[in-house]
Amino acid sequence: MTSRAQVVAALCVLCTLIGLATGRGMFFNLAYLWGGLLVLAYAWSRSAVSGVHLTRQPRSLRAQVGRAFEESFTVQNHSRIGKVWLEIRDRSTLPDHRASSVILGLGSHRERSLLVRTICPRRGRFRLGPTELVGGDPFGLFPVTRVVAQTQQVVVLPMTSPLAGFALPHGRLPGGDALMERTHQITPNAAGVRDYMPGDSYSRIHWRSTARRGRLIVKEFELDPLADIWIVLDVAADVQFALEGSQAPRKQLSVLPARISLPASTLEYGVAAAASLVVHFLQHDRSVGLLAHGRTRAVIQPDRGAPQVIRLLETLAVLDGDGPLDLESVLRIEATQFPRGAAVILITPSISPALVPAAGQFKRRGLPTALVVLDQESFGGAAGGAGLAAAAQHAGLSVRLVRCGDSLAAALSSGVQPGVVAAAA
Repeated sequence: MTSRAQVVAALCVLCTLIGLATGRGMFFNLAYLWGGLLVLAYAWSRSAVSGVHLTRQPRSLRAQVGRAFEESFTVQNHSRIGKVWLEIRDRSTLPDHRASSVILGLGSHRERSLLVRTICPRRGRFRLGPTELVGGDPFGLFPVTRVVAQTQQVVVLPMTSPLAGFALPHGRLPGGDALMERTHQITPNAAGVRDYMPGDSYSRIHWRSTARRGRLIVKEFELDPLADIWIVLDVAADVQFALEGSQAPRKQLSVLPARISLPASTLEYGVAAAASLVVHFLQHDRSVGLLAHGRTRAVIQPDRGAPQVIRLLETLAVLDGDGPLDLESVLRIEATQFPRGAAVILITPSISPALVPAAGQFKRRGLPTALVVLDQESFGGAAGGAGLAAAAQHAGLSVRLVRCGDSLAAALSSGVQPGVVAAAA
């Protein structure tokens, strides 16, 4: 019962008392009116959401920052009584997902569908639902709420930028060595043929040898000699900086996809840089892995193909910037993860001088190493990013320097020129 219904009930009681005290029929008639209104409104509200079925269906449980997430709502009235109005209240945690709406005049055995489009401003894992279905009488005396407890999880992948290229330095194993190991995967490196065995894929059959020998012959393959690429993202809490009030601006749906800027945060720039590199190398059929020490240790072994893209981007989508270990400690602990000949890309906002020797050890082991420095000074931190980039380049590392507001596509595609780094330092 709302305060409005309480007022009506009080008027009913008051008119009854005055009628008893004065004996005038007008007050009894008013009491009947108020009482009848309460009874009618209560009965109406009891049927307001009965027989109503609500379903919500997202087009996909994955979205990406800057792109539209679509979800459809269907409200079906299975009762014989039409609904004057129904309100949908969405309790999702997806930012800017304005799915709440009001439906007017839903007739008997009719349905109404709504399509909600939301431009995703922030990466992460979010909840869709629960949903509240609200109805009531026309006078608003007895609102009724029914909760649809169904929930789903949607993952918003980080923003990516198309890269024109990202040249890795040459080590002692510039292209990788042929590993001379048999594999069940189909690679560009055929090693020989053998007799067909149960379980072999038909795509491995070598038809010329089969025709020549009169029995099924299949091809054998070796592991791809191209070196694995490891992307190491520094998510230590001590080196993360963000300008105050830096949030991705809200955009309207007039043009899709909308242009949403990255928040002015070293963490968000680092995640976007890692995601862009993941997409770039996997599109070129390279084997890419990921290493990051946040609240939990995240290690994705190198692989290639579309499933690996989704696996890496989903991991990056939920990475936090609360890691307890600095990048030097992570490299020292995880040194055995990187086999000889692998390429390592370090992404960090750190300005620690110890970072250059730590990265240099990989180069001495024959691992091509690149360093992406997020200049923390431009994000409200201390100066020293340009100096670290200059020292790393002097040590023979391939360096990219990224400042707040820079285009990731331009900053990552072109290496740092020595003169520019020296001038910045």
